[in-house]
Amino acid sequence: MNGVGEDQIVFEIAVVVPKRNLKEENEGYDCVEVLVNEFRNVGFVVERVIGLSDEFIKLAAPLETLGRAAAKLQMKKPTRIGIDLQFEWEEVEAFVRQPDGSLFSWCERFQCYHHLIYETVNKKNSCITLKFDGKEIQWELGESLLRRLELEGIVRQVFPLHDETKRKKLLRNWALNCWDFTNQPIDDIYAYFGTKIAVYFAFLGMYTRWMIFPAAFGLILQLVDFGSLQLLVLPAFFISIVLWAVLFFQFWKRKNSALSASTSQGYKLLGREWGSLQSPMELTKNLGTDKTKEKEAFQKYEWFSYLKRFRNDAIIILSIICLQLPFELAYAHLYEVIKSGIVKFGLTAVYLLVIQYFTKIGGKISIRLIKYENNENTEYKADSLVYKVFGLYFMQSYIGVFYHALLHRNFMTLRQVLIQRLILSEVLENLLENSLPYLKYSYKKYRAVRNKKKREKGSTGKIQFTSRVEKEYLKPTYSASICEELEDGLFDDFLELALQFGMIMMFACAFPLAFAFSALVYNAFSEIRTDALKLLAMLKRPGPRAAATIGAWLNIFQFLILMSICTNSALLVWLYDQEGKWKIEPGLAAILVMEHVLLLIKFGFSRFVPEEPAWVRANRMKNATQAQDMCSKQLLRSISGGEKAFSGSIPRKTPDGLKKTVMQRATD
Repeated sequence: MNGVGEDQIVFEIAVVVPKRNLKEENEGYDCVEVLVNEFRNVGFVVERVIGLSDEFIKLAAPLETLGRAAAKLQMKKPTRIGIDLQFEWEEVEAFVRQPDGSLFSWCERFQCYHHLIYETVNKKNSCITLKFDGKEIQWELGESLLRRLELEGIVRQVFPLHDETKRKKLLRNWALNCWDFTNQPIDDIYAYFGTKIAVYFAFLGMYTRWMIFPAAFGLILQLVDFGSLQLLVLPAFFISIVLWAVLFFQFWKRKNSALSASTSQGYKLLGREWGSLQSPMELTKNLGTDKTKEKEAFQKYEWFSYLKRFRNDAIIILSIICLQLPFELAYAHLYEVIKSGIVKFGLTAVYLLVIQYFTKIGGKISIRLIKYENNENTEYKADSLVYKVFGLYFMQSYIGVFYHALLHRNFMTLRQVLIQRLILSEVLENLLENSLPYLKYSYKKYRAVRNKKKREKGSTGKIQFTSRVEKEYLKPTYSASICEELEDGLFDDFLELALQFGMIMMFACAFPLAFAFSALVYNAFSEIRTDALKLLAMLKRPGPRAAATIGAWLNIFQFLILMSICTNSALLVWLYDQEGKWKIEPGLAAILVMEHVLLLIKFGFSRFVPEEPAWVRANRMKNATQAQDMCSKQLLRSISGGEKAFSGSIPRKTPDGLKKTVMQRATD
């Protein structure tokens, strides 16, 4: 089902219900038994596993079941002629298969599963009374059975299962492959985890490879004493890293475009879009054909959306300035006053722990504000959350460094702060990232065993987990630290990457060796491998997301590049103007000119490096031309068929006579 041999049954979804003793006389009315029968009726292959304290219903869908669900969902898929058409099960051979040979991607299968398990509705003529451990449950007409059981607390969780064959293959060829730090099986990652995670690892691999150049340059700058040429070498280093960053993101856009073209899927119909606000298209349908009202509704919808988003952003910015800024400045002042290095190190550690709670509070406020925005779908909501929460992290991560850099103008203190921030943040992030999932799993496992022993007081033997599905159930989910409803664990992974990128870019002239440190972390300690191992071995299999780009994070990285141009220019001015007179002398004027030139280069490189490769553009134009030709031929055949049918009902006439007859009938 999941590969070339699609007849093989692979269980991909598990439904968790409480374990209980079922009486035979109530079996026909038991809600779990009814749920299992409904699953079988829609075409699922069902397997039931009894755990220590729960029962697990494993579901697998044959290819035909998935195909008919995809057709019912009107899912669009690419065909062999390069045109995306609505899927039809009877015309299955016309559609392109995935790189691994399967018909449906994991994103598409996940959506089909969601449709099938939640569309088990009551189709009887009346309400049905179900029972569960003596409790009666009313299954209303047209109501989803799984939704009802979730509301009643009977269905505890629905989660995707790991495919052991593919998981072990990825572990062997990817997570545990230590010979090549950046080589990744992107097609296999895409097939197993979906688009968003595959794009993240493609970005991380490209970032790791490109980091080698500034790391080598920074290492040379740190080891070699250039003497009086230092004031010339630092501007050269600054210009080179800005050009490096601009080129990197331009070429990343090209690669992202190529990845999207090579894994073209029906992204618009992914299962994460299960609930959204009223969209402009719905407004159009509701208003009918009144163009004036339609225009007014669109304008009202557009400007109210902007005003709500502006209001929420203003609330976040004012909160940062009034509440978080004084705290950050107080920490920076204490750090400057304290003389002991050990105390400074301890103060930084305590500070990094305290700000985590501030960030969580800010994240909860952001989530509440987002609910009042007119975002079209879940991905837009997630992007809005990313912008707001990153503002909190930007303030707490960099304001103290700005304080030391611009107010005290002490390079040695600034370098100490950067080293401590980079080391402490990296150590804490890795400890939390890799230890918390294991600790959570161990605690859940211990609690399950303890509850089992309490229920069976006479049992003295060792209790073990025999089923793989129960072990997966106890593993933590791949969720964000801020908002599980809108974001998954990629939020924390991208946040860690963006904060480190901003730290090494904005203060590059003060500490060039930071690039070597970052390259060491992402290559020698291999962030790619640890993230891969976390996904494959320590967490539940995450649900797929449809976004084919890194979304809001690309704009954040671009913003950090602009900030780095300004901050590094200020640092160079500080180095040149050691007397603190801030006179516009030739050297300072040259730095200001360089800043403006770099800003122009930043915005001008998009014209020199196209965001889309030529072959992607050619394929898109070719597909559009083919689609236009097909539509034109079909339209001409329809017109010809209509004229033949029309001419068969009237006598044969000359063109002038035919024209008069048609005009006469049109008048009638």
